[in-house]
Amino acid sequence: MNVFFHIESTFSGPAETGKLGEQAFRLGEWGAGSREIVLFCICKYWYLDKGWKYGLLFFLLLSGNRLLLAQQNKLKKASGRIESGFKKNNPDTLAQGYFDLGETFYSKGDLTKSEYYFKKSKELYENTGDADGLARSSRALAQVQEDLNKPAEAAGNYLTARDNTKKTGDLPASNINENDIRRLSNADSIQLQESLLAKNLKSGMIRNDTNEIINNLSRMGSINQLNSNTRKALEAYNSAYRFSRNNPAQASNLNQIITDLYLEKKDFKGAIDAKQELLHEQFVQNSTRLQAKEINSLAGIYLLKQEEKTAEQLLLESYRLSVLNGHTLEARAALGRLDSLFRSSGRKEQSLQLYTDFLHSLPAIIEMDSSIADNRLIAETELRIRELENEKKLKDDLIRRKNVFNYWLIGSVSILTLLVAVILIILRKLSIRNKKIALQSLRREMNPHFIFNSLNSVNQFIAANNELEANRYLTRFSTLMRRVMENSKDDFILLSREVELLKAYLELEKSRFPDQFDFRLNIDDELKDSDQFNIPGMLIQPHLENAIWHGLRYRERGGLLQVDFIMKSTGLLVRIEDNGIGIAGSKSVKTANQQEREGRGISNTLERIRILNDIYHKNITCDITDKPSPETGVLVCLLIPLVQNKKV
Repeated sequence: MNVFFHIESTFSGPAETGKLGEQAFRLGEWGAGSREIVLFCICKYWYLDKGWKYGLLFFLLLSGNRLLLAQQNKLKKASGRIESGFKKNNPDTLAQGYFDLGETFYSKGDLTKSEYYFKKSKELYENTGDADGLARSSRALAQVQEDLNKPAEAAGNYLTARDNTKKTGDLPASNINENDIRRLSNADSIQLQESLLAKNLKSGMIRNDTNEIINNLSRMGSINQLNSNTRKALEAYNSAYRFSRNNPAQASNLNQIITDLYLEKKDFKGAIDAKQELLHEQFVQNSTRLQAKEINSLAGIYLLKQEEKTAEQLLLESYRLSVLNGHTLEARAALGRLDSLFRSSGRKEQSLQLYTDFLHSLPAIIEMDSSIADNRLIAETELRIRELENEKKLKDDLIRRKNVFNYWLIGSVSILTLLVAVILIILRKLSIRNKKIALQSLRREMNPHFIFNSLNSVNQFIAANNELEANRYLTRFSTLMRRVMENSKDDFILLSREVELLKAYLELEKSRFPDQFDFRLNIDDELKDSDQFNIPGMLIQPHLENAIWHGLRYRERGGLLQVDFIMKSTGLLVRIEDNGIGIAGSKSVKTANQQEREGRGISNTLERIRILNDIYHKNITCDITDKPSPETGVLVCLLIPLVQNKKV
C-alpha cells in the first residue's frame, strides 16, 4: 500500500512517466492483473485532472483485457491428471486430463484453447486405440470446431466419432453423430437441419444428457437467428437456458445471447426482463461477482434505452458491490461506464472524485480479489503443462542416451511439491479470512422487515395522537438497535447479554401486538449466572421474529411464545415454542409474491451456523418443525455448545 501512495504522490507530469512506470511494476506483489488496474486509474486520474494526452496513451499501452477464470478445482484436477499421466507414462490418464482441460476452457468460452486440448486428447486416444475415448474427444472437438466456424473439420471429427461409437456398440450415439454429419453436409436446408437437431434433442432427452440437450437447443436458436426467425430463435435459446442453470457460465452466456436478440429488434422490455430473470437465479444470488457483472450489463440496456438515471443507479450498485466484495475487474467496468456517463453530462468533478475514491480503495479491493490468484493459477497451470510436455521429450531423450540429468528432474519435482504446499497454505488462509468476512457481514445485516414494521408502528402511534406511546416505543427501539450494534462486533457474546437483548426485543414486539400474544423466558438455575458462558449473538432473534410475524400475529388473542434455556451435557439447548398458525398455515395465508421471496433472517442464521461450525469447529444444530396435530405452532430447537468466557 505504501508503494501505491508513493506512486500517486510522485506522479506530477509527463516527465514523470518513466519513473511512474518503473514504480508501478513494483506492485507485482499484488499479483497478475493488479498493475494494469493501478495504471488504468492513475492514467485516468492524470488525464481528467491535467488534460494531458500522454496519460491516455500511457494507459492504452500498458493496460489490457484479461479473462476471469475461477474454476480452480477442475483446473487442479485436470492439471493433476496430466502431471500424473506424464509421471506414470500413462497415456489414458494424460488423455483424460487434456479432455477435462478442454471442457474447462469450453465452458469459459475460450474456444481456441479448448480446441487445442481436445486435439491433444484425441491424438492420445488414437495412439492407444481407445474407441470410447476417441469417440468422446472427437465429438467434443467437432462441437468446438463448429462453434469456431470450421464446418469441414467438424464434419470429419463427427465422422470419427460415429465410426468409433459403432465399435463400442453405442448405436444411439452413433445415430447422433450421423445426424450431425448430415446436418453439416446440408447447410442450405434449414428444414432438414431443424429435423436432425430435433432427433438429436429427443435422443438427449431419453439419455438424460443435459449437455447434448443444451447443445442442440443452442444450435436450433443459432439457425433461426441466422435466418431472421427471432421468435423461434428465442424459444430455442430460452429452452437451452432453462437446462443450463447448473452451469453458471453457460447460463450467463445464453442469457446474454437472448438479451442481444431482444436488443437487435429494439425490444428493451424483453432484454430487461431477460436480464432480471438471470439476476434472480440462485447461482447469481450466490455470487457477488456475477451480480456485479450482470447489474452492469442491465445498466448498459438502460443506457441504450436512454434512461441515464436508472443506468447510473445500477452502475453505482454494481460498483459498490464490486468494491465491497473485492471484484477488481467488475469495479473497473462499472467505473468506466460511470465515467462516460458523468463526462457526457458535464459532471467532470464527480467523475474525478469517483476515480480518487477508487484509487484509495484499490489496495483493499485487490487484497480481497480471488480472481487475481485465479488468473495466476491458470497461467501457472498452462506453464506447468508446457513444462511437463517439454520434460517428457527431454526425459525420453535422456533415457535413450542414458543421460545423468535425473538428479535435476528430482530437484524440479521437489521444488514443485514445495510450491504447491505453499500455495495450498496460502489458499487455506485466504479461505478462512473470507469466511470470517462473510460471517461479519451476515452478523451485521439487520432485518429490513423489522425496521420497516417498527417505524410503521411509530407512525401509527403518531397518527393516533398517542405521542407518549410513540416516544416510549421509539426509545425502546433505539435501545435495542444500540445493543444489536454493540454485540455485532464479536462472533460470541455473553449469554446474559443475549438474554437481555431477546427480552428487550420481545417487549418491543409485545407493545406492538398487546392483545395477540404473551411471552415467557425460562432459564435453568445453573445458567442464571450466565456471565461465565458465551454463545453466538443474534442466532435466536430471527426465530422469535418468525414466530411472531408468521404465526402469532394471525391470532386474535391467546398467543404464547415460550423460550426455554436448558443446560445439557452437550451444551445449551434453546427451545422456542409458539402456538401460532404454524409453517404450513403461514404459507397458506401468504400471497404468491410473498411465497416467492425467501426470508433473509432464517437463511442468514443458517448460513452463519454453517460458517461458525466450519471456522470454530463447533457442532451447532438447528431443527425447525411444525408441532404435531391437534396442536398448532412451530417448535425450534437450537443446540449450541457453550464457550467459556474468554477470547475465542
